[in-house]
Parts: sequence; C-alpha cells; structure tokens
Amino acid sequence: MHDVDRAIADGEETGFVKIHVKERTDRILGATIVARHAGEMINEITVAMVAGIGLRTLARVIHAYPTQAEAIRMAADAYTRTRLTPTIQSLLRRWVNW
Repeated sequence: MHDVDRAIADGEETGFVKIHVKERTDRILGATIVARHAGEMINEITVAMVAGIGLRTLARVIHAYPTQAEAIRMAADAYTRTRLTPTIQSLLRRWVNW
C-alpha cells in the first residue's frame, strides 16, 4: 500500500494486496488484502472470480483515481510483468526506445 497514492494521502500505507492464481494461468483462486479498506477492495476480486475474469483482464480495469483499490491494479500489473518472456521483454525494450 506504500505505493498507492490514496493510501499515502490518507496516511494508511500499511498493508498489502496479494492475489493468488492457478499455476501457469491467470485464473484467480483468491486474494489476501490487509489494509484499512480491505472490505471494500475484496469485492472486485470476488466479482472477477465468479465471472471467470483472469488477472490479466483485471490489470486492464481502469480505477477511479485516487482510490485504495488502485492497489489491485498494481498487483495485477506486477503479475503481468512476470509473465513476459526474456525475448518479449527485449522486443518491448527495443520498441519503447525506438
């Protein structure tokens, strides 16, 4: 939560969001949210699980800014970055530096 602007503004940087996925997929199995507004944030994960929405899709959801729920998108983004192969990472670096 220390990287979430709303948490910083509210002085609530303690906590974290951890999203559990099935190995080798982006299927969400559950989540652990330890933060002041965890009860409000867990709903998004629950809806994604019930609807069969994967973590990659969840990473593309635009959240209102600034909100505590931005931590969910940040966790999903972190997952997406781990899924890039070295070859794709190299290609992306070349393209960005074009």
